[in-house]
Amino acid sequence: MINALILAADSALRTLIAEPRASRPYPATGVTELQLNETERRQAGALMRINHVGEVCAQALYTGQALACQSPALRAQLAEASREETDHLAWTQQRLNDLNDRPSLLNPIWYAGAFAIGFAAGKLGGDQVSLGFVVETERQVEAHLQSHMDLLPAADTASRAIVSQMKADEMAHAQMAMKAGAVELPAPVKSVMKMAAKVMTTVAHRV
Repeated sequence: MINALILAADSALRTLIAEPRASRPYPATGVTELQLNETERRQAGALMRINHVGEVCAQALYTGQALACQSPALRAQLAEASREETDHLAWTQQRLNDLNDRPSLLNPIWYAGAFAIGFAAGKLGGDQVSLGFVVETERQVEAHLQSHMDLLPAADTASRAIVSQMKADEMAHAQMAMKAGAVELPAPVKSVMKMAAKVMTTVAHRV
């Protein structure tokens, strides 16, 4: 347990303080970028900030679930998904830099909340319920990313390439969780998750 807590603390520090490093190529490499005007740049920056917050929460959620997980095999699967989410974290951070924008100032709060949800899901409901949270989270994130494809400026081909790859990865994570034995969450729980996500995206759009 002590080792697990140390790893959880290390994950938090790496997510919130260290510069994330991607293990896969940047999806926007080689993409021909079109010139964005100031309004388009701000719109793209706000959307990518929201996506960056989502990846901060993903790191926290998977870390909390892994800490509470009973199955070594499932813990390994969660760790693999977390590594892919680290790619997303690095990509969204790089895109924010390219757009001369910044991450959310409330990232520590977002991280703490997501970590608590992940840990509680694993402890109170067991591995199958924890996996159910993964499935529902990834489904909601996939829908959220699709909406960003509609909201991003047409000229922002770089952000679109990043969001497209992230969307494909989130779908794969949901499928992994379903194959591992996820249970369907009750409708009220799904509604609460959607409301919490709405609060996060609304605030992160500006702060």
